[in-house]
Amino acid sequence: MGEKPRTLDQSSNPPQAEVGIIGGTGLYNIEGLSELKEVSLETPFGSPSDAYLLGELGGKRVAFLSRHGRGHFFLPSEVNYRANIFGFKLLGVKRIISVNSVGSLQENIHPRHIVLPDQFFDRSRRPNTFFGQGIVAHISFAQPTCPDLNNHLYTITHSMGLPVHRGGTYLCIEGPAFSTKAESHVYRQWGCHIIGMTSATEARLAREAEICYASLSFVTDYDVWHEEEEAVSVELILDNLHHNISQAKYLIKKAIKNIPSQPERGKCPCPRALENTIVTQPSLIPEETKNNLWPLIGKYLG
Repeated sequence: MGEKPRTLDQSSNPPQAEVGIIGGTGLYNIEGLSELKEVSLETPFGSPSDAYLLGELGGKRVAFLSRHGRGHFFLPSEVNYRANIFGFKLLGVKRIISVNSVGSLQENIHPRHIVLPDQFFDRSRRPNTFFGQGIVAHISFAQPTCPDLNNHLYTITHSMGLPVHRGGTYLCIEGPAFSTKAESHVYRQWGCHIIGMTSATEARLAREAEICYASLSFVTDYDVWHEEEEAVSVELILDNLHHNISQAKYLIKKAIKNIPSQPERGKCPCPRALENTIVTQPSLIPEETKNNLWPLIGKYLG
C-alpha cells in the first residue's frame, strides 16, 4: 500500500475526498475505511506530517491525516500545518474535523467531556498563513470555526448522550511543556475555556484555504490550576484519552454519515473566505507565488 509522493502539478489529478479528518494524540488511524488507499503529497510548503489515508466511510469519501505522524514524532511546534492543510485542499476536501486533546480551564468542563470551541486565543509563534512572498491577503477571522459544521457535530454528539459543550475559547500555546500554575490562573482570568497546542493554527489556515473547520476537543485534565485534581501529566492525558478514543471513532463515523454534502448556503462563511481579501494587484504577484497558491487563489485571479 502507498504511492510515490505527488508534487504540486496542476495537471495531476490526486484522489478526491469530501471530508478531512485530522487525528491528534492517540488517534492515528480511522477504522472502517473501505477502498483504503495511502497517498503521499508534496506541497509548496513541504511535506505533510504523514501520508493521507483515503477511503470511504459512511458513504462519504474521506481523507485521514495523523497530525503528529503515525507513531507521534512531531512536536506541536514541528508540525507542518501549512503542508497538512494545503494537502487537504489538493485532495478536494470541503470540511475538516480535527480531533484535539485539551486541558480544561473551567470547573464545569470536566475531564472526558467534549468541547466544540468557537473562539481561539493564539499564543503560538509558528507560521500560520499561506500568504507572503509577494502576495497579501487579510481574511476575516472573527468567527474562526465553521458554525454549520459545529452545529452538526453538536447535534450528533448530543444525540449520543455524550457530555458536550457547544462553544468556548480555545487557548493555544506553543508547547511542548504544559502551563505553569501562574499561566493557568491567568488564562482562567482571561475567560478561556480549554487549552491546547494545535487547533488555532489549523483553523486559521483552513479558513485561508476556504475549508470548513471544526475541532472536536476531548478534555483530558484540568491543566494545573485545580488544587483538588491531579496536575497534568502525559500519563493522565493518555489514560483519559484512551477512555474516549473508541467514542471518538464512533462519533466521527456517525457525524460523517449524516453530514450534508455541501455547506449550507448563507450560514457558512468558509467557502468564500478569500473573496475580496487579496489586496495585492494581480499583475504584481510573482509568477512562482501565483502558481504555488493557485489551488487557493486561482478562482479569484483566473
